[in-house]
Amino acid sequence: MSYGMYLSAEGAKVQSQRLEFIANNLANVETPGFKRDVPTFQARFAEAIQQGTAYEGSKSGNDIGGGVKLVEVETDFSNSTLRETKIPTDFAIHGDGFFQVRTPSGEMLLTRAGDFEIDGQGRLLTQSGRLEVLDNAGKGIKLNGTQPWEVMSGGVIAQGGQNTSIGLQRPQSLGDLAKAGNNAYRALGPTTPVPSGDRDIRQGYLEMSGVSSTSEMMAMIETSRAYESNMKLIQHQDGMLSNLLSRVLTS
Repeated sequence: MSYGMYLSAEGAKVQSQRLEFIANNLANVETPGFKRDVPTFQARFAEAIQQGTAYEGSKSGNDIGGGVKLVEVETDFSNSTLRETKIPTDFAIHGDGFFQVRTPSGEMLLTRAGDFEIDGQGRLLTQSGRLEVLDNAGKGIKLNGTQPWEVMSGGVIAQGGQNTSIGLQRPQSLGDLAKAGNNAYRALGPTTPVPSGDRDIRQGYLEMSGVSSTSEMMAMIETSRAYESNMKLIQHQDGMLSNLLSRVLTS
């Protein structure tokens, strides 16, 4: 394979990867509390430098660019707008923090999606994955379906003379969070409870998705064109090689 064809193939590969992230973002444009993925790419060294058989600045044939590569995928945790739903089991966090939830296997996760529901046992669960919503003590929240309840100031559920604080956790760094599926995150570092003065949970509201359909569609068009350009370059270089081989064989 010619070096130009190799660079074009690398370019097509990263544009294909970018399209996958954009498509996933667009698929979640209506998912409450969803945070979009932002892939980061950078130029890579030639393969010989990557393998350690050459070094940067050698001014040899290996000291040239090696195309681009995917470096990391970050999550944009910017706060999104809140939409009033008037559904009692819809909660939205106004400010910092994440709802603390638990998987059936007992793993603790975090989520910004507050579209909850109450099952037949009175447990407060997420609609996505049916994860158990926890209180500040790390216990599952249960409500009595025969009694009225409401969320008071500071994210406290009041029912039948008892108050239950909804579990809100804050990671030391948003970079410590990794997506774990079901619109939830796994904390790779320690988390701390959100102080009482910073707790602001709105009942009957949902935090909307952090995806802008217009911006993502523009990015998809741009990426599709870049992918097509790289594929055309591959075809062009393949044609050049075929012509060269034909001339050599007939000469």
